[in-house]
Amino acid sequence: MIQRLLIANRGEIAVRVARGAREMGISPVGIYSAADAEAYHLRFMDDARCVGPAAAAESYLNVDAVIAAAREMGADAVHPGYGFLSERAAFAQAVRDAGMIFVGPSPEAMAAMGSKIEAKRRVREFDVPVVPGYEGDDQSLERLRTEAARVGFPLLIKASAGGGGRGMRVVEALDAFDEALAAAKREALAAFGDDAVLLERYLRDPRHIEFQVLADAHGATIHLGERECSIQRRHQKIVEEAPSVALTPELRATMGAAAVRAAQSVHYVNAGTCEFMLDSDGSFYFLEMNTRLQVEHPVTELVYGVDLVQWQLRIANGERLTLAQEDVHPRGWAIETRIYAEDPANHMLPSTGTIARWAPPEGPGIRTDAGVTTGSEVSVYYDPMLAKLIVFGSDRAHAISRLQRALDDFTIEGVRANLPLLRWIARDEWYRDGKTTTSFLAQRLDESIFTAREMPREAALLAAGAILLDGAAPWRIGGIGMPLRLVHEQTVLVAEASATDDPRRFVVQGDLAGELRAQPRADRLHVSLGDLDVTGEVAREGDAWLVTYGDRRYRITLQTPPSAEAGAGGGGAGGGDGSITAPMPGKIVKIAVREGDAVEERALLIVLEAMKMEHRIEASVAATVRSVLVREGDVVAGGAPLVELA
Repeated sequence: MIQRLLIANRGEIAVRVARGAREMGISPVGIYSAADAEAYHLRFMDDARCVGPAAAAESYLNVDAVIAAAREMGADAVHPGYGFLSERAAFAQAVRDAGMIFVGPSPEAMAAMGSKIEAKRRVREFDVPVVPGYEGDDQSLERLRTEAARVGFPLLIKASAGGGGRGMRVVEALDAFDEALAAAKREALAAFGDDAVLLERYLRDPRHIEFQVLADAHGATIHLGERECSIQRRHQKIVEEAPSVALTPELRATMGAAAVRAAQSVHYVNAGTCEFMLDSDGSFYFLEMNTRLQVEHPVTELVYGVDLVQWQLRIANGERLTLAQEDVHPRGWAIETRIYAEDPANHMLPSTGTIARWAPPEGPGIRTDAGVTTGSEVSVYYDPMLAKLIVFGSDRAHAISRLQRALDDFTIEGVRANLPLLRWIARDEWYRDGKTTTSFLAQRLDESIFTAREMPREAALLAAGAILLDGAAPWRIGGIGMPLRLVHEQTVLVAEASATDDPRRFVVQGDLAGELRAQPRADRLHVSLGDLDVTGEVAREGDAWLVTYGDRRYRITLQTPPSAEAGAGGGGAGGGDGSITAPMPGKIVKIAVREGDAVEERALLIVLEAMKMEHRIEASVAATVRSVLVREGDVVAGGAPLVELA
């Protein structure tokens, strides 16, 4: 029996596994990188060891260091979580060779399913339908280009050893194939140590449906129904739910049986997930099998009343499944949203920094699996997912209503998160109607709604209330006539405020006029002025106030009014000197231009890797490259100059 479990991971999944293990009387121990010495997940471990510097390749992906840490702490089993080493057959074998139990499938099954190419070959023999494409061993550019032309466009390039959207590119035409292939291979090699790819016909508007599988070492294999994971961005899931609105009981049984056959094709043992694409005509195709616990496993736990982490541990201990397929029935509805440190107001780019305030929602049917808390550092080195918000309701409408309220109550300050995007999704008409295909965001979302240039009076009122309560601007003598000059983009609002004997009541005049009352309520701010009555989130960031009102965020600054001593001139906004800067901290993985090159508008200049994803830095206008200021391999800060254009 497992007594001491090393959790070879970080963040929310390390916390989740530690909690599950402790409930079974198993002592959890952990690992961390130099960047994670104060990380939240370490609070849940009985012991922990540093396994290397900040870069994942030198720490969380360092097999020898992880095995050494397990031995040093006396672990008799290892749980890999998801990501990092969780689907590396060599790691599973190393754990076994060290005399410890690997909580997951055999290295042989992992190797077979870990290669998307081999997985397709295996499941096809077990009568599981697969997407037409190419999964051959010949990885030469010439062969891949020939096969791409045969399969046709649009085409999906996919890393054979990959997952999480890394090493994946959609190609619309043959003339864009070479660049997309090079990027996919480069990203796959960096993330998985293997640049092999396969090609698939890209289905335009399918649903992404996956089935949870459990198998013991005694020959029993069952599925625990489906999860729909169609709402994705950059091929990464954002919202997952169980069950799916698209499946009838008959289709659920058919797809579930195919998932079981796929697992049996490699003699699979432990928890795993078979992923399918469901086309609009009802046909479905096997994509891959994830040989680990999925990020979205909580929705299955809630709908089917199981603890998947504890079942993983029980199966690893050699126990038999006590569930039969005929005993498995869904009840209610569960929805999970992934909380990412990504800014909807800045093209969803990752956000780094220190979390100044972490206040997740509470209440019946609400679960938050978090890997951070107030004071946690969000680093450029790792995936930007902070937590998962999961809700459960009696039916889908009930779950969506609960989700809307929970998202409204979620407060994160210090880093920018994707909460405005999730709130928008939860209220979208198509989402409520279940029209959730993989093209949902492409068809429905206009990201400009998160970067409104006009400042509505409601947002200005919230900012004014926060500033007055905070005492952020200098009061005039006797608390009379404090200037408020609120600026957002091209909008300026000017007012004056005077204090009263009530510290939460002010008299204002100017663009805002009347009696202003400001009242903090839980994690939000309520402000009233005349016929305006507004509630929203306000967070201070340096000299700015970030106001979240509705589905939009406004960055509002308080400017000092012009004085007689101020000159008539003023500095420009910058950016007119041809300097291309880094939109976020990251590592330079490719430089596509040289000094003197002529470039067209939107030509690729730099590829920046941040939080495990590649980002294209493009020319904003047609120009000539005056100088390149970085080298491949450099780690740069956000705002660092990269290229000068003339």
